[in-house]
Amino acid sequence: MNVILLSGGSGKRLWPLSNDVRSKQFIKFFKNDYDEYESMVQRVYRQILEVDPSASVTIATSKSQASSIHNQLGDSVSISIEPDRRDTFPAIALASSFLADVKELDPEEVVIVCPVDPYVDIEYYEALKELEAVAASGVSNLVLMGMEPTYPSEKYGYILPSSLDHVASVSRFLEKPDVNLAREYIGQGALWNGGIFAFKLGYLLEKAHSLIDFVDYDDLFARYSSLKKISFDYEVVEKEPSISVVRYNGSWKDVGTWNTLTETMHENVIGKGILHRTCENVHI
Repeated sequence: MNVILLSGGSGKRLWPLSNDVRSKQFIKFFKNDYDEYESMVQRVYRQILEVDPSASVTIATSKSQASSIHNQLGDSVSISIEPDRRDTFPAIALASSFLADVKELDPEEVVIVCPVDPYVDIEYYEALKELEAVAASGVSNLVLMGMEPTYPSEKYGYILPSSLDHVASVSRFLEKPDVNLAREYIGQGALWNGGIFAFKLGYLLEKAHSLIDFVDYDDLFARYSSLKKISFDYEVVEKEPSISVVRYNGSWKDVGTWNTLTETMHENVIGKGILHRTCENVHI
């Protein structure tokens, strides 16, 4: 697999634990099989290589986080450095150009893009391989992974497939709703949009060149700070007529809030701390 991990955010929803100086993806919250603490980026990177030892992983990140990534994953890890934070479309365009011009990846190769902060089991990465296969078949220009909702969430956007098939074309996208509207969406068969998608590298490069005036990776890197801030969903996904979604019904948590984080922690306190009986709203 060729994977781009998006790791540019500061995770300020977990402030004050996570901030501009110490981003959430580098804090060691979780325990591995050896009872050792590991960070989000370490956990995701490890799991990808467990499923596919030959996987090529490139981490798209801001220059301020590059040293943290090398510190946790080693000096050999592939990084696409963003000179400035410009949101997910510029980040993915730059990383794709990096794959083509620096790593010399064939335009027909499939690339999978996913965030660095999901809390998932190995079956999630097996599903990424299925996403890769569907994209390689050429059935659509873009292939998304849609999460089967477990409750009517207001935190996620929704994908409405054209059918209840495991792989289906996308009928439309739905913005983050209130709880009542989320129930309606789920009743129609809508899926959570987890921000995971796959495409052939050549498709994304062609799209990037049509939207950004640049020659190659070095030119795009030099122009990067002047690019419009816009998400990949708004700039590409919601405008693409040829798009499919693969259903995923395994365990998946977006560790972006305190509630979700505490659900994934193995113990109530990490480090030095005391839980008094008068404490409220603690993880128990």
